[in-house]
Amino acid sequence: MWMAKLARTKWRALGTSVELLVSDGRALAQACAILERQLDELDLACSRFREDSELMRFNARAGRTVRVDPLLIEAVELALRAAELTDGDVDPTVGAALVLAGYNRDIQLLDRTSPAIDDTHTRAYRAPAMAPRVCATLLYGWKAVELDRERSTLRIPRGMKLDLGATAKAWAADRAVLAIYETVGCGVLVSLGGDISTAGPVPSEEPHGQKARAGWQIHVTDDHRSGPGAPGQTISIAGGGLATSSTTVRRWRHRGQTMHHIIDPASGAPAEEVWRTVSVAAGNCADANIAATAAIVRGTRAPEWLVGLGLPARLVDRDGNVRTVGDWPCEGEKALLRAPEEACT
Repeated sequence: MWMAKLARTKWRALGTSVELLVSDGRALAQACAILERQLDELDLACSRFREDSELMRFNARAGRTVRVDPLLIEAVELALRAAELTDGDVDPTVGAALVLAGYNRDIQLLDRTSPAIDDTHTRAYRAPAMAPRVCATLLYGWKAVELDRERSTLRIPRGMKLDLGATAKAWAADRAVLAIYETVGCGVLVSLGGDISTAGPVPSEEPHGQKARAGWQIHVTDDHRSGPGAPGQTISIAGGGLATSSTTVRRWRHRGQTMHHIIDPASGAPAEEVWRTVSVAAGNCADANIAATAAIVRGTRAPEWLVGLGLPARLVDRDGNVRTVGDWPCEGEKALLRAPEEACT
């Protein structure tokens, strides 16, 4: 990305990579402090791997009505909205299924399999055989979650565990980018593991005064940690959010089988890998991520569903074949991608 005063910084948080860009380098330190505070608050509220998180304490009290912090209420509300909008394909009650699939601690601590593309970008992706069913049945599903915003209380049935991984990270990017923009007033981009949210003025110039495509330039690929030389596509967005869901990065070995983190609520097992990566642009990162995750679960039905929503998207199948829908630019096309203001409605 280019702009005369563009500044950026990177670090790790929430078990993933964090990247912050601002269009005025003088605002970087202040923006960084805001982002760090936002991520700390969300981690303490929503982490499934911290024993001291509010979500962990709540899950341990399944079967009882529990008063929780408003931040967790908001996060669960968004997760339930995702479930409603996707007819249950993105369901926050898959926590027990993830545990049974072996995802019971931070991804860095699991028995990891090789990523789709290694650090030299020379290894081609090879999808493993379909992961076996993990014998997890969603006895109740998202409709069994009882949320009372006025009383700030939650209740789930005994045996259920909430997992907010499908929505909380993207929501964190949206919350942080707005908080930063409202404070510093310049253009800002936040990327959390490849889930991207933007606000304010967009970059429009290269360092030597040569005009470039207006917008935030983003390289879309299987692995958000990869550099611009990795297989993928570079696009330019004018605002809103962009999210990529992939089965190629968060993979691990469990009981001799390869697993990934996107659970199909209908089976309680990792979703069948029709698409290995789906990228979606929307009015905000949360909506983009909801659509991208649901597309992985929906498989062959995903393109038509995304067209119906009016969301630009790029889908990559197991063999690396690319399919685009909506206004997503074709390979090599120098078009500015403008996400719809309303998404997933």
